[in-house]
Amino acid sequence: MRDGILIGEGVVLDARPASFVTRGLALFLDLLTIFVVLIALLWATAGTLELVDPDLAPAISVAIAVLVMVVVPTTVETLSRGRSLGKLALGIRVVRDDGGPVRFRHAFLRALVGIGEIWLTLGSVALVASLTNDKGKRLGDMAAGTYAIRVRGGRPTLAPLAMPPYLAAWAARADMRRLPDGLALAARQFLGRAARLHPASRARLGQELAAQVERYVAPGPPPGTHPEAFLVAVLTERRERDRATARRAQALAHEQAEMLHRLPYSVPDPTR
Repeated sequence: MRDGILIGEGVVLDARPASFVTRGLALFLDLLTIFVVLIALLWATAGTLELVDPDLAPAISVAIAVLVMVVVPTTVETLSRGRSLGKLALGIRVVRDDGGPVRFRHAFLRALVGIGEIWLTLGSVALVASLTNDKGKRLGDMAAGTYAIRVRGGRPTLAPLAMPPYLAAWAARADMRRLPDGLALAARQFLGRAARLHPASRARLGQELAAQVERYVAPGPPPGTHPEAFLVAVLTERRERDRATARRAQALAHEQAEMLHRLPYSVPDPTR
C-alpha cells in the first residue's frame, strides 16, 4: 500500500499523510497567525480592561484566550474543510480517517485538545505524538479521528465520467440514496487511477467498492455488469440528479424572488 492510504471502507485512496516537516511549518504559521490575533485583541481591549471591575479582568482575558485558541481555529477549519492559513500555504489538508472532509465536531476536538498539547506544553506533546504515529497524528487528531494529507499544487486530472449506454435505462429507474462522503470520494479516486493499478488490485478494489455502493442502490445492476461500469453509472446518475435538484432549487428561489416584488393578490405594481 505504498501508493495510497487504507481507509475505513477497506479501499485505497491516493492520499498520503503529510510529512512531519510540512505539518510543522503549517502549524508554525497557524500559531504565528493566532499569536498576532491574540496580541491585537489584547491591545485593543487593554483600555477596556482598565475601565471594568478588576475582578472581571482575568475572566475577560480567559475569554479572549478561548476565543483565539478554540473558537477561531474551529471556525476556520470547519468553514475551510480542514485548510487553515498555514495548511493552505503548505499544501496540506486535514481529513477524516475515512478520507471525508472534517466537520465541526472534528475541528472542535482538535482545537480543544490543542490547548494542552500545543499551547500549555509549547508543542512538545504534539511533537512526540506526531513522531511516534505512522500517520503523523497528534493527540487532537487521535481524539477527532483525523490526519493531515498532502494536497498537490494542481488538481489531479481525473477521467471524465460518462454514463455507459447499456446502463442508462437501469440508472434512470434505480433508487439511489446519497453516498457517504468517504465512499463517494474513494469510488471517484479509484476510477481516476484505475488504469495505473496492478490488474489484480484493480479487480479486487473495484469489486469491494461496487459491493459497498450497491447497498445504496435498488434494484442492483443488471447481471454481469462490470464493477467499474456500475460505479461510473452510479456516480454519473447521482451527479445528474444533484444538478437537476440544484436547478429546481435555483428556479424556485428565482420564482419566489419575483413574487416578492409583486403586490398582494397578483395586483400589478403601478410603479413598474
